[in-house]
Amino acid sequence: MSITLAVDCMGGDHGPSVTLPAVIEFLRQDTDCAAILVGREESLRPKAESLASEFGNRLSVRHASEVVAMDEAVASALRGKKDSSMRVAIDLVKEGAADAAVSAGNTGALMAVSRFVLKTLPGIDRPAICSVLPSERGSTYVLDLGANVDCSPEHLLQFGIMGSLLVSALEHKERPTVGLLNIGEEAIKGNEAVKRAAELLRATDLNFVGNVEGNDIFKGTADVVVCDGFVGNVTLKAAEGLAHMIGGALKEEFSRNLLTKLAALVAMPVLKSFRRRFDPRRYNGASLLGLKGIVVKSHGSADQMAFRCALEKAAEEARQRLPEAIAARMAAVMPAPTLCD
Repeated sequence: MSITLAVDCMGGDHGPSVTLPAVIEFLRQDTDCAAILVGREESLRPKAESLASEFGNRLSVRHASEVVAMDEAVASALRGKKDSSMRVAIDLVKEGAADAAVSAGNTGALMAVSRFVLKTLPGIDRPAICSVLPSERGSTYVLDLGANVDCSPEHLLQFGIMGSLLVSALEHKERPTVGLLNIGEEAIKGNEAVKRAAELLRATDLNFVGNVEGNDIFKGTADVVVCDGFVGNVTLKAAEGLAHMIGGALKEEFSRNLLTKLAALVAMPVLKSFRRRFDPRRYNGASLLGLKGIVVKSHGSADQMAFRCALEKAAEEARQRLPEAIAARMAAVMPAPTLCD
């Protein structure tokens, strides 16, 4: 099955200097995929033409005259920049010219534009941002990570369904486990919204394991952890800060004196293995779930390897036809309409 990705080449901290090499590497690895480079033609066309003999019609350019800045207001990006590389990439998904869009641009703008252009699936009130964090058992998918600060129990239920289907698509697990992030495992813990969400999740045929705590994310207690966007974003930023602190502390301790520098040389194989295992670039690419189309958000500071991982995630979601799977699952759990006389 041939997959076409619309790539916002201008978004992020680095723009084409990262996105272009990442796309080229991705296309060389995945010969069933094509890419539409979206952005300022003068920045993209020369490179695309130089690769015409290698990729043929698998690599093309769509001009977009504007760029959404990383600190730009959402309203400005949505209303004032209808020819931005971000907007044009998402329009290509809407038109059916691309199967998915990938951008490293402004997160708020990307969510707003995606929701405006693509709309939400039936049964989904709000899209959610889902990403993956490393765990003792491999990885844990967490949502929402910031799109929805205040969530009802029904929203959390929808997040659980979408997260479960995402893991099934990307990890090929038939019945992923789903946990609800709470301040304790007991059913009596948490606020009323979380308690009610647990009841709703328990009533479905999801593989719901009940309440989980923050440390369970990294234990791998559940494949999917559901929470509102406020809690999810704080959790994500805390994890990123902890990882940065540990990395800095290890570097400082190993460079303290000659003896510790020698110890670092002895420990180098272990340190390299540790770095590979928990390399955040391998987990790059947050899915905007609940839309009538596939949009994947790369970290703004992503390098070539990290952006390629986001491309790979988008391609796999497209192969698994994730929006259609979510729509079908939501139709199955939504109550049938009441017929009036």
